[in-house]
Amino acid sequence: MAGHGAQEHPHGADRLCAAGDRVYSRAVRRGRVPRRDAEPVPCLLELALLHPDPDDMDWLVPTSPQEVMTRLLRGVYDEVSASQRRVGSAVEAFEFYAGLGGRTTPSAGTEGTAIRVLDGLSRIQAAMDEATQACTAEVLTVQPGGIRREAELSEGLHRALALRGRGVRMRDLYTHVARHGQGLLNYLELMGDAVEARTLDEVIDRLILFDRTVAFVPANTDRTMALELRHPALVAYLVTVFERLWRLAIPLTAPLPDTGIEGISHREQSIAALLAEGHQDAVIAERLGISVRTARAHIARLSETLGAASRTQLGVRIAQVGLDGSPRRASAPVTLPDRGFPTAR
Repeated sequence: MAGHGAQEHPHGADRLCAAGDRVYSRAVRRGRVPRRDAEPVPCLLELALLHPDPDDMDWLVPTSPQEVMTRLLRGVYDEVSASQRRVGSAVEAFEFYAGLGGRTTPSAGTEGTAIRVLDGLSRIQAAMDEATQACTAEVLTVQPGGIRREAELSEGLHRALALRGRGVRMRDLYTHVARHGQGLLNYLELMGDAVEARTLDEVIDRLILFDRTVAFVPANTDRTMALELRHPALVAYLVTVFERLWRLAIPLTAPLPDTGIEGISHREQSIAALLAEGHQDAVIAERLGISVRTARAHIARLSETLGAASRTQLGVRIAQVGLDGSPRRASAPVTLPDRGFPTAR
């Protein structure tokens, strides 16, 4: 039956068929739909856009649009990461074979500078300075991790000031954790309206785009190597990734939305969603830009707030109050367990 549905509905969650769009839209508006309404569109169950209502198996409830978007963006992130790995492998192979034949002169019309490996911080800095000098309109950056250290901010300050002086507009994406760093606030105040900053729960690895023509991405884990990308198709792809993340992000000048659950902070809501996906503490910490110790402290507080005595029970509690991203009935208020319940430490 699943195979039959896939043949009739060969698409992904980002390109629903007309029938699937109607049923899913109705489910989101109403909170659930009868199971019989979804029989003509098995794609909604196959793509996990609808799932059985645990209170009544004759009904189906929708996966929240926010969770679907997160899932799609994670797929985009994985694709970008895979592309980076493939680019690195291709460059290594080229350099090996080029060394076998000695020095050669690229023929006219070849893309000899479309992809360049920058080995060492000095080469990376020089390439960034060159791109800064050539930039005339726009810089897009993604800055992962947590609170930005003063050294990191001052490292590229001369480039940012030079760009501002020429009227270049800058848009920066950070994690929500970065909001708590005074250094970032001071930097943005200094830059004025030349820089617009937004934040997300988690972002992709570091990315810097100049005028949508050249991009810089890390080439190893400690960021002592980088790739300078000038291939139009690859740069356009990275711009698309940035723009999708930007639309989901929250302006730094705007407060984070209330979780709607007393005693649960926005960061703990993010941690709860990652726990519901089965991630370990170290992965959660890396994604949110916090230390493992801080992540575990938040998990312990979640357990206490939700009255969970074990990791398994915490997962159940997270699902019960809707912190896993699943929609809650508007008519059903969230009631937390008794705080006196024993908790795991």
